[in-house]
Amino acid sequence: MAKKDAPPRWDRKMQQRLARGEAAALGELYDRFASLVHGLAHRVLGDERAADGLTREVFAHVWEHPDAYDPKQGPLRSWVATLTHRLAVQRLRATETAALAQGGRGSTEELERKVRHASVAARADYIVQSMPSPLRAALELAYFQRRDYRQTAADLGVTEDEARRRLRLGLQLLATAHDTGAAPGAPPGYGGAA
Repeated sequence: MAKKDAPPRWDRKMQQRLARGEAAALGELYDRFASLVHGLAHRVLGDERAADGLTREVFAHVWEHPDAYDPKQGPLRSWVATLTHRLAVQRLRATETAALAQGGRGSTEELERKVRHASVAARADYIVQSMPSPLRAALELAYFQRRDYRQTAADLGVTEDEARRRLRLGLQLLATAHDTGAAPGAPPGYGGAA
């Protein structure tokens, strides 16, 4: 059995393949993470065209700097999400600052509030996508279908105690979205303020 601290094998192999310049590795990485990258970028930027451009930018960065990812620091998925989040927030801040400089409405305080809001929303989306499916299923039933814990338990075929546990854990994970000390899903060492 692998050591607990060992990075996932796929992540290590992918990093090595990218470092060797294997174009097929970039295609595989894109297939696996493009929807995550685009979704996070769109959540922060609120614009389809800007999200498309940022998605290209993220994968270009990964291709040009494969050694920037250290498998010992955490999963490749988290690193890609963190990179996406950082670049999207930078782009949003630059775009909004330029609009303010050209006489747009608003203030720098409103700009920072907008950036914080977009950042928290992106983190929450990432957390929900990344949480174990039993927790996500319980939250989806409770939130979208307005089920209480008893109905959630019945729908999932688990005990009421298990349903409460899943809902509590899911909500605790979601509460971390407001932690602005790290980017979405960032493991220790991949932190970065918005």
